[in-house]
Amino acid sequence: MRIISGKYKGRRINPPRNLPVRPTTDMSKEALFNVLNNHFSFEGLKVLDLFAGTGNISYEFASRGSSPITSVDGDFGCVKFIKQTAAEYDFNIAATKSDVFKFLERNNASFDIIFADPPYGLDQATFEKIVELVFKKNSLNEEGMMIIEHSKYTKLDHMINFSFQKSYGGSIFSFFEFENENQDDDSEEDDSEEE
Repeated sequence: MRIISGKYKGRRINPPRNLPVRPTTDMSKEALFNVLNNHFSFEGLKVLDLFAGTGNISYEFASRGSSPITSVDGDFGCVKFIKQTAAEYDFNIAATKSDVFKFLERNNASFDIIFADPPYGLDQATFEKIVELVFKKNSLNEEGMMIIEHSKYTKLDHMINFSFQKSYGGSIFSFFEFENENQDDDSEEDDSEEE
């Protein structure tokens, strides 16, 4: 996998082959950050990366100047690799080994961006629980955004604070944000692109 933008643009990162992950593709990742570019200046953004896997998304934020970044994953090998990579590139990433739901239950911090990439095979109720916990625990800042990556078989557009979604190939990104008067609701709603 490679970092697609920022200070370390083009840098390849090679995680161990035995990690239980499904990294976000470069095409999907580029599309995601194009959307985020229209909403945020990345410098100094406080980011939470849930089901972080290889740390793929965390490194993209770090390369663009976001800091601090908290990466959460339940797999020891993934957390170890993220810690090693963060040290190598001097990224301000705190990697935490934890069940994501337990982490959200006890979390008292709030973030500008929350990104979650759960295994696609989790059931609908489990995806919904992520949304419910984030807003119940006030984990998202008022001007912030949460993004959940999922397959077309998972539907999240009925959930609280759902804003819009983007489709890229087999992946869908559902975006959540608090409503405000300045929110641009027009062309982004249900916009989709296919490979």
